[in-house]
Amino acid sequence: MADADAAVPPVVVPSSAPPPAPPGGAPPKVTHHGRVAAPVASSNEDTEELPEFEPFGAPGPRGFPSLAEYLDISKVDMMKNRAEINHQQHHTDRFNTDFLIVRRGQEFQVKITFNRPYDADKDKFAVEFGIGPSPQFSKRTYMPVFPTPERQSPWAGRVVVAAGPEVTMGITPTADAIVGRYRLYVAVVTPYGIRRTCTDVSRDLYILYNPWVKEDVVFLEDEEERDECVLNESGVIYHGTWDDIAERNWNFGQFDFGVLDACLYVMDRAGMPIVNRGDPVKMARIASAMLNSRNDDGVLVGSWSGDYSYGVAPTSWTGSTDILLSYYRTRKPVGYAQCWVYAAVFNSFLRCLGIPARVVTNFYSAHDNDGNLKTDIILDENGRIDRKNTRDSIWNYHCWNECFMARADLPTGFGGWQAVDATPQETSDGMFRCGPASVRAIKHGELCFPFDAAFVFAEVNSDVVFHSRKRDGTMEVVKVKKDHVGRLILTKATGSYDSRDITELYKFPEGSVEERTVLEKGEVYGCARDQSTLPEADVELRLPALEVAVGDDFELCLEAVSRSGESRTVDAYITGSVVYYTGVTSADFLFKTPTLELEANQSVKELWQVPARSYMKKLVEQANLHFIATGKVKETGQIITAMKVVALHMPKLSIKVSGLNKVNELMVATVDFTNPFSLVLEHVYVRVEGAGVLSPVFKYYGLIPGGSRMTWTEEFTPRRAGPTRLIATLDCAALRQVSGQLELDVLP
Repeated sequence: MADADAAVPPVVVPSSAPPPAPPGGAPPKVTHHGRVAAPVASSNEDTEELPEFEPFGAPGPRGFPSLAEYLDISKVDMMKNRAEINHQQHHTDRFNTDFLIVRRGQEFQVKITFNRPYDADKDKFAVEFGIGPSPQFSKRTYMPVFPTPERQSPWAGRVVVAAGPEVTMGITPTADAIVGRYRLYVAVVTPYGIRRTCTDVSRDLYILYNPWVKEDVVFLEDEEERDECVLNESGVIYHGTWDDIAERNWNFGQFDFGVLDACLYVMDRAGMPIVNRGDPVKMARIASAMLNSRNDDGVLVGSWSGDYSYGVAPTSWTGSTDILLSYYRTRKPVGYAQCWVYAAVFNSFLRCLGIPARVVTNFYSAHDNDGNLKTDIILDENGRIDRKNTRDSIWNYHCWNECFMARADLPTGFGGWQAVDATPQETSDGMFRCGPASVRAIKHGELCFPFDAAFVFAEVNSDVVFHSRKRDGTMEVVKVKKDHVGRLILTKATGSYDSRDITELYKFPEGSVEERTVLEKGEVYGCARDQSTLPEADVELRLPALEVAVGDDFELCLEAVSRSGESRTVDAYITGSVVYYTGVTSADFLFKTPTLELEANQSVKELWQVPARSYMKKLVEQANLHFIATGKVKETGQIITAMKVVALHMPKLSIKVSGLNKVNELMVATVDFTNPFSLVLEHVYVRVEGAGVLSPVFKYYGLIPGGSRMTWTEEFTPRRAGPTRLIATLDCAALRQVSGQLELDVLP
């Protein structure tokens, strides 16, 4: 009989110790083996080469016979000169490139020279296109194009001209073709197999989106708007405050040498499957995450700290070219960016690939991270702002992008302009990105539509809610400002350097029946509003507009206006703070507590002189002063408020040019600046560039003493005729956002 103990299975005691590490201590490498047959093709740089000869069967004992008697390819002319038909008809002649660049859905031509005259009845050939690793016809990453109407692939082909051994082939990619860099081969069919041209990088070509063709989902019918939002390289980005708007000039540089490759590398770095790159919705969504570095080592590192020792200050950049080329060259994120830099580089990316795009600025932009439509400001019982408990902030302005495309994933009518934002604010599907969100859906409160419509809706529609905090910690709503956030939304006008008000694209007029309906609809989708119904105060506080240059003394005015038939007394508080443009307070520099006595239906003003010395040493970049006035009406107990942001005006750079002002003729740009302050400016960087005429260059100055003048001359040779702009900036820790520009019309 067997031992009874032997029948009892051993007891396994759980252990909290981790499993033993594999040999060498490194974790096992994650691969595709056992999950898919091959890795997903996601690199446009890694394009597989096709064999020069592809036999139909096994060779005989003596190998394949000579193929000399059969048709062979002597030469392939890509017709890629910028003055030739391809670049001209495809609106790609401005690209500074050695390659052919065309747009999908539109015919381009390739000239093929054979070793003998081409016989259409006897000879069979095809032009082949491949993109990415392991090109496959089923995935549209390999596409043969045939010259005869009897045999066609999704890409149409035809013989345009046949003259002896020369054949000009017309090729039309589908209007939904994959966007990227393709490798081209010419293949000839022989009885024994297919012979091809050898791999030649000079025959690579780029296929872009095509807003000129109706069948493409990025088609934009308005010709002026299309030219502005695809072809224009010189942009204007608006900042400052809604009642004192400032301009920041920018060179998008989408046609500069290397920028197109840099944009395609951004998609490679994101691991975006090649097969998805014909879809602008997916392209824009992935790019909105890749333009920031928060999740995926994307293009730009954001910083609002004021310390830019390890990179370039956001206010110093003059264009996108340096940023994109640096990322492409180093494979590392570039420092530093704030919202307008993210928007400007994103704009370059979209325009470069052929997606119509523009930068928009929302003045007084709410950053809603609670899923509601409220920005809370806490006051104490006397009406004074409680800095300790006020955590919300309103950005003086915020920049994002709009791109134009049809939206097959949305109901009819919600295509067109789509909001996208690369500034890392909140996560969407686990990554810092935003959009594309239909602008029409935002206006009409259709917040369930993808992607992130609710977030943008809150940015332009939030209420500013003032709470009075009691001593026991309870709070009571005492004032709601419904017209402060989303006060003005601007973009550059088409065909000029003027601004265009597009607020009506995002929201209905304040107080209208349509606006009320939309906000109620927003609540259905979870965007809660404050429902307080407060009696209208019969006294109003006002802070009139101010235009102040940095370093100037100025006069601050607080006005109280009574609409009551009785006298009123207001105990007021006014606080002046230095703030970042994000609305975050850096330091207070002014505090006043006036008591305002008003007779019936009258107004009174209180004036204070504000010396420059009170704020100058506390300034942070962009030099914004924020004034908040609050008051309590003794007779009624009502709380009244007023807010004003003052963006201090900076000194300007002067730019002049000399020379013949012609293509390929030497010219000289002179940048001039005089330090208007008594303080010494240290570690100063001056940058200058101009689309099509001057590549980005910079110069470093160790110091510029107070009252002294700086003059820098830079030689350049215009590469392209037509109107353009030279843009220059001066930047140092003590003085940000100094700029200048000069319009130039280069002659052929």
